[in-house]
This record gives sequence, structure tokens and C-alpha cells, in this order.
Amino acid sequence: MLRHLWVATKMMIIVIVVLGFAYPLVILGIAQVAFPSAANGSIVAVDGRPAGSVLIAQGFSSAKYFQPRPSAAGAGWEASASAGSNLGPTSKALLHTVEARVASATAENPGLATGTVPVDMVTASGSGLDPDISVANAVAQASRVAKARGLSEGQVQALIEQRVQGRTLGFLGEPRVNVLTLNLALDALGRSR
Repeated sequence: MLRHLWVATKMMIIVIVVLGFAYPLVILGIAQVAFPSAANGSIVAVDGRPAGSVLIAQGFSSAKYFQPRPSAAGAGWEASASAGSNLGPTSKALLHTVEARVASATAENPGLATGTVPVDMVTASGSGLDPDISVANAVAQASRVAKARGLSEGQVQALIEQRVQGRTLGFLGEPRVNVLTLNLALDALGRSR
């Protein structure tokens, strides 16, 4: 019995060392060499200071910025509390939440009517941290952003078009726009004027 216990203990120690330490360190090393930006969180720096990650959404509350999808992660866009709302399509709470978001979106974005609100403007993603919005969502916010920044709608539309990312591998998902990079481009445009 003691012999079996000793073998099991040795195997447990070996598995912990190999799978708990050695394997993660090897994968981290490979990632640092092959994909250094992604391995370090895809952090975008502005003037040498981190502005955010292109992989994790963050809230923008000013009318001068494009807004990400709503978040169910903690108090909003908390990476440590990543989660969906777990409300299903028959949930009255979800219906009321979406109705309130539609009312808010139509009030904040000129020209946006109740029947034309993009679905990703009023529903949270599964993680609550989706960094991208649909092209329709970005276009729906363009008028508000242009007015708040004193830009023409054409200038804002051009920034959106420049930042549209196509489907992954050409066929997966939908075209999308990263909110952080779009907002940073707006800030850069404001500095260059």
C-alpha cells in the first residue's frame, strides 16, 4: 500500500511540475517570440502610455466617443468579472433592459429611430467585453460623434471605413470596427487640426 502511495505522490509531483510550470513557461516563451503584442495583451500606447487593449472593451461615456456594446461584466467592462447576463430570449428583465437601451440610443444618436437600432448597440456580448462593434453600430453613432467634436459627418464616416476589419479568414463572423482604435483615431484627428 505504501509503495502505491509513494508512486502516486511522485506522479502527482511530476504532473504538477510539468503541466503547472514547465508547459505554461514553454508556451509563454513561444508566444513572446512568435506573437509578442498578443502575448502582452495587445496594449495600445499613446504618447508612451497605455491607452487600452484592442482585445478587451472599455467604457467610453462622452458623446465625443463611439460607445462599445453594453456590458454585463460587473459594473461594466470589468475584465475580472467577464460574464454574460444569462438572460434568455423569453426573459422580461432582458426585454425591459433592451427597451431602455433602445430609448437611450435613439435619444442620444440623431437620426436613429426605434426600428433601425443595430442589435449590438442594445445587447451585451457573451463575455461582456467585446471590443468590436458592427459597422452599422458605428455608422449609427457617427452623427452624434461628429456633432460633439465639431467634425463633418463625412470625416467621421471616412474614419469608420478606414478601420473596418473584414471577416476572419474571409468567411467567419461579420465585418466589424474596433472601438478603441476608432476612438484613438478620432483623438489623433483632433490633435492634428
